[in-house]
Amino acid sequence: MAVQKDKVTGDSQVRKSQFGIDTVRGRLIAGGALLVIVAGITTWALWPDPEPREREYRDATACLLTGEEGIGAEPANAIWSSMQQISETTLVRVQNLPVSGPQTVDNAKGFVNSLTAVKCGVIVAVGGPQTAAVDHVASANPQVTFISVGGGTAAGNVQVVDAAGAPDAVSTELQELARNSS
Repeated sequence: MAVQKDKVTGDSQVRKSQFGIDTVRGRLIAGGALLVIVAGITTWALWPDPEPREREYRDATACLLTGEEGIGAEPANAIWSSMQQISETTLVRVQNLPVSGPQTVDNAKGFVNSLTAVKCGVIVAVGGPQTAAVDHVASANPQVTFISVGGGTAAGNVQVVDAAGAPDAVSTELQELARNSS
């Protein structure tokens, strides 16, 4: 606090800032406010981010093989929706692959083989060429469960289901795949 003598009267006066607060008190208030602001910014900057909410999937994958229209056509759309719902509860990864190019059995066999190569534990085939390709490839891949929707030949690792029963069959097989991957 600064003390000044009045030049005319000789009286002592306390010098005040333009806001009517003595200079020392003003500096203390400003310093305290600055300290609070710096502490707030530092706390905000150093606050840890929340833990990410990502799923930890099992080491199991189920795959849907469709014609070139993909999951845009029925029954593939209903089956894909069912696979996604089951994936949320079982934590089995799901993926879909449309057969591109000629819609023939020979072309579809390459796509079925690619799904077995990437370790799909369950392969659901929808469409004539896809289910016929499963008939050719299934015996060489006994570790894979195949579900042929609407056609094909049943075998030890191949189930043949109609379109109406496909979502239930897929659900059952994905739950089994999840149990076996635990």
